[in-house]
Amino acid sequence: MLANVHRAAPPNRTVGNQARSILIVEDEIDLAETLSFQLQREGFACRRVEDGQSALSEIARHPPDLILLDRMLPRMSGDDVATRLKRDPATSFIPVIMLTAKGEDADELVGFALGADDYVRKPFSIKLLLARINAMLRREEGAIRDRELLTGGPITLDRGRHEVTVDGAPVPVTATEFRVLRELMNARGRVLEREQLIDSALGVGVAVTYRTIDVHITALRRKLGAAAAWIHTVRGVGYAFRPPEEDAAPADA
Repeated sequence: MLANVHRAAPPNRTVGNQARSILIVEDEIDLAETLSFQLQREGFACRRVEDGQSALSEIARHPPDLILLDRMLPRMSGDDVATRLKRDPATSFIPVIMLTAKGEDADELVGFALGADDYVRKPFSIKLLLARINAMLRREEGAIRDRELLTGGPITLDRGRHEVTVDGAPVPVTATEFRVLRELMNARGRVLEREQLIDSALGVGVAVTYRTIDVHITALRRKLGAAAAWIHTVRGVGYAFRPPEEDAAPADA
């Protein structure tokens, strides 16, 4: 049984001005709703999905700071989700806590072998789960700075300082251009559709056209100069950040 935790005020669960995000992948609706409610009371930002395939789609669109992953899921098992996440360099660093009713030691060993960072057996106390989440995020904080610097060829993006440089020289970019470049570099070569870039760089629900992203890409390329060749157009789909020699497509948006 989940034990309710009541506190006068939630502690600070933010990095900068943004709440740490947790994706709950759980097909037991009551449990998922209870977890979401309790975690939001603790200051976390929560999203929920009910099956493995939806989890992978959501993670690709909006990578969370931590994932609570049930092992027994429809459409794709939690085991398969964990395996795919840990094999992909773009998601391998995201901590995964498996939640499962499988209570044998052998099951726990399998979970860790698949890439789970921690393993919590059902039924569990919310106090225990919160302790595990906080411990996991504290460990991650030590590695955050290493991930704040994104580099690709001559381009360096410093998320902490909100700066872009090309061969060490600063490049003045707008906040939106910075977010677009950040999402492309974070994708590590994967193609991002225009809709994904709109959601990530401009915000979900913002009423803009695909051409808006094209305009930002064009402006960003102009500022990057010769390094603009790292931003590739995948016609009819979107954009990718790759070494110039990997794609002969022209740089025009």
